[in-house]
Amino acid sequence: MRTLLILFSLTVMSLAASAQEKLGVIKHNHLALQVKDLPVSTKFYSEILGLERIEVPDNLKAIRSWFKIGPDQQIHLMAGRTTPVYNDRNGSHFAIFVESIDKAEAFLKSKNLSYHSQVRFDGVKQIYVPDPDGYQIELNEWKE
Repeated sequence: MRTLLILFSLTVMSLAASAQEKLGVIKHNHLALQVKDLPVSTKFYSEILGLERIEVPDNLKAIRSWFKIGPDQQIHLMAGRTTPVYNDRNGSHFAIFVESIDKAEAFLKSKNLSYHSQVRFDGVKQIYVPDPDGYQIELNEWKE
């Protein structure tokens, strides 16, 4: 009986250890960014980036804006940022695909928005554009 209890204990410990070997991430859900001026940022993400707005629960409407960025992927803007954002293209940023990098650049120029354009090490043209808070957004052309 004691041997059976020891074997059972070892099995349970082994299962518990293997269950903790990885977190089990399946896919990306959302990116949350704290912003200083929610209406200004909401306008940028909807009118400049062209992201589709998602309905926010009534109790969060004054302090949140949600956007669809892809299948089952979202950006959540949250009011309340009081400290500066210090990001640059070589540091913190997130990247999204655009249909045409040249059309995206022409659009940014037409809106008189500042951006940085560069050619990546592998020859791909990229554009970095800051949002109203200074979060850097990397634009890449979608190629299948």
